[in-house]
Amino acid sequence: MLVQINTDNNIEGHHRLEEYFTTQLQTSLKKYEEKITRLEVHLGDENSTKGGENDKRCSIEARIAGLKPIGVVNHANTIEKAVAGATDKIKSALEHTFGKLNAN
Repeated sequence: MLVQINTDNNIEGHHRLEEYFTTQLQTSLKKYEEKITRLEVHLGDENSTKGGENDKRCSIEARIAGLKPIGVVNHANTIEKAVAGATDKIKSALEHTFGKLNAN
């Protein structure tokens, strides 16, 4: 499973940040690593230097072999919380999708 992390101009995309989130996502979604071809993660700060509550955004799109992509978005007051929330959402969406496929 390839993890691609993109940041807007307001988020510093340090190698350590990418490494940390890549490891976090791979660990959380290990159950689906054979089915997911790629995860596209987009991190952003919607208010830039102005600040604001829940202005950090994480969107994750899972590309799944043979299926349409699944996408989720989560907002929080820190990038770490935004990624954690989006990870929980994508995991839930994948469980739902694969659960429906196994039921058929």
